[in-house]
Amino acid sequence: MKARVYVTLKKTVLDPQGQTIHRALAGLGYKSIKEVRQGKVFDLKLDGLSPDQARQQVEQVARDVLTNPVVEEFRYELDE
Repeated sequence: MKARVYVTLKKTVLDPQGQTIHRALAGLGYKSIKEVRQGKVFDLKLDGLSPDQARQQVEQVARDVLTNPVVEEFRYELDE
């Protein structure tokens, strides 16, 4: 089983890297892009777990290790 965890900054947190990318894209002529928010993606390979156990473990790892809960949030997808 595989899991993909998406970590992004909370909407209330400023994203200077996203703003820099947005300015660069505008300078390259991509005027229709109105906002860029950067994030991280983690691919996890899981073995020997039921789907419920996998969900529980991925959520725990995302909360405890992959994110800073003060400024980041996460979502994930499981591929059985």
